[in-house]
Amino acid sequence: PGPFLIKRLKFCKDNVLSHSYCLHPDIIKLSCSDHRINSIYGLIIILTTFGLDSVFILLSYLKILITVLGIASREEQLKALNTCVSHICAVLLVYVPMLGVSIIHRFGKHVPAVVHIIMGYVYLLVPPVLNPVVYCIKTREIRTRILGNLWKI
Repeated sequence: PGPFLIKRLKFCKDNVLSHSYCLHPDIIKLSCSDHRINSIYGLIIILTTFGLDSVFILLSYLKILITVLGIASREEQLKALNTCVSHICAVLLVYVPMLGVSIIHRFGKHVPAVVHIIMGYVYLLVPPVLNPVVYCIKTREIRTRILGNLWKI
């Protein structure tokens, strides 16, 4: 529905986006026609996606926690919970920038344009760059080698 909702908008001033990619709230700002439907649609999509995903993730980790606590060995419990921590970090790496971009575009009317641009790039670049780092740090050999190299500096 997004492209069809954008197609009906009228643009009467500069059509220069503040990002290097097509962000729905950015396009809405350029419109000189009534864009309430687009704005409501975008807000509903963000809230639904973020809300439903958060509920399902929370329920999943609750079930995992119950299962892990049912394991007899304390060492196995810690190992399982340690794996969950990296998963939670990876999920947060995706959702925190997404939520930040959405909040900045909705409520940051008086924020300098550079903040919008930086948040857009953070949203695009931080999750894929840091996701492998989160999982690599889990490997003991890699972690000890990285820490060893850092201590040499």
